[in-house]
Amino acid sequence: MNRLIEGYRQFRETAWPAERQRFETLSRDGQSPETMVIACSDSRVAPEQVFGAAPGELFVVRNVAGLVPPYELDGGHHGTSAALEFAVRVLKVKRIAVLGHAQCGGVRVMLEGAPREARDFVEPWMQLAAPALMALPGGISGDAALHRCEEEVVKLSIANLLTFPWIEEAVAAGRLELIGFRFGIQSGVLTRLEGDRFVPVG
Repeated sequence: MNRLIEGYRQFRETAWPAERQRFETLSRDGQSPETMVIACSDSRVAPEQVFGAAPGELFVVRNVAGLVPPYELDGGHHGTSAALEFAVRVLKVKRIAVLGHAQCGGVRVMLEGAPREARDFVEPWMQLAAPALMALPGGISGDAALHRCEEEVVKLSIANLLTFPWIEEAVAAGRLELIGFRFGIQSGVLTRLEGDRFVPVG
């Protein structure tokens, strides 16, 4: 708790004075981000930091493994889908970026199984990404399998985005772009999905 309060005090003393005009403008005019980022909840990967974004620039939703579920109207509670609907249909963002990362615990659950304490929600949630496992080449294991599966989950999330009719329509009309990224925690290197491969961002 003390760390949070101290962090707030530092924010008020340094960041707030420098960004005050921006916050006042955002308060008066509302938000109009051009980019939505879907990222993992992992504490080591902050989209605003990775992309050097200021307040108001990114509309961010985070969940375990940064997964996008397929479009479903089943009366359930769909937090990620609700965020997508608001971003695309209300805010009219110009792009959606799916940000995967190295050493993803959610993806590791797919490969090694969930800890006993994380089987109520984490395990069934990660079953959404089961098709990514089928894309793994035979004989791959260990860190290489984790790395490849992290990339395949990003590809799957992008494919699932296109199951939303209003996303598919916006992409087809050229109003919306879908982008895939993977961030290396240890290396600090960001790779971007180009075709079927991830290549370093120059």
